[in-house]
Amino acid sequence: MTETGPTMCVLTPETVSDEVAEAAIEGTIVAEADVAVMHVRGPSVTACLQGLLTNDIEAVGDGGFLYGAVLTTKGTIVCDMWTSRGSGPAWLSVPTTGKQALLDLFKKYLPPRLATVTDRSDELAVLRIAGPTATQVAHRARIAIPELGRSTSAVLGEATGIVSRPSTHANFELQLQLERDRMPAVLDSLEASGAVLAGHVGLELARILAGWPGLGTEIDAKTLPQEVRYDAIDGVSYTKGCYTGQETVARLHFRGHTNRALRGLIWDHAPNPSESAIIQNDKPVGRVTSIAWLAPFEQYIGLGMVHRSAATEQPVRAADAPAGIVDLPFRFDP
Repeated sequence: MTETGPTMCVLTPETVSDEVAEAAIEGTIVAEADVAVMHVRGPSVTACLQGLLTNDIEAVGDGGFLYGAVLTTKGTIVCDMWTSRGSGPAWLSVPTTGKQALLDLFKKYLPPRLATVTDRSDELAVLRIAGPTATQVAHRARIAIPELGRSTSAVLGEATGIVSRPSTHANFELQLQLERDRMPAVLDSLEASGAVLAGHVGLELARILAGWPGLGTEIDAKTLPQEVRYDAIDGVSYTKGCYTGQETVARLHFRGHTNRALRGLIWDHAPNPSESAIIQNDKPVGRVTSIAWLAPFEQYIGLGMVHRSAATEQPVRAADAPAGIVDLPFRFDP
């Protein structure tokens, strides 16, 4: 990822409409994801990616869909991604903020005779559908729904694309990869079937609700996978072979612990986005990384990196307002 410091994601009442917030909690939202689409092909795509990804792309087999990251040799995250494995090539959905760092890493570690990477973002787009009724809405829109943890080729209206479904509770329920010029028609079909067109802020709200780390917010140049819930969100394998950064990840898992962890935050009063410190008993114990307004509950929620010394059952002052620390993902009864 870039060398700039982390930023805070802030979703205010002005940026997240009541309709989008309600649909993210109770219904379905859909929006184009802010990702780059990369195509990896060659005679040894799976073997090459297996030596770089934190997760086990060999184990999922053809048609597998999984989350993971590539790391530095010190075990810190360079870029996270979702990978759809084909019978030969693979498709990567990569945060745009991490695209260049990932391309630089591939240039360094991928032998061109074994695997080459092409950025297809100009011609291909990714839609993500989130919310508890997402699969029902997709079914009404006549979108083929794959099994958990799988990708499948499908007809999307007049277009052919790839439909993918995470294996665990993620920050979205379905991902559609399709030709960019066909995207408006598919969005119209999903809206007619009950989805709310949410824009990027809607997907960010879904990410925060799921307790999912974002590149550039929760994940910075010093972040280790276990610090941002990779164990809980199935982002790392401890049984696969060697990959770049594995030594640090394995040592933490088998013999150590992280000094900080991603936690949920709930405020009784509006936090101040210009202040990121989390304070407990007059001592700094972390930083706020994301803030979102939930109109249905008239509540601010957020994410933060919290030091393990913090007493999670005791209140804190986060972003200059009283707050409580909660487990992730967030649970609300609509």
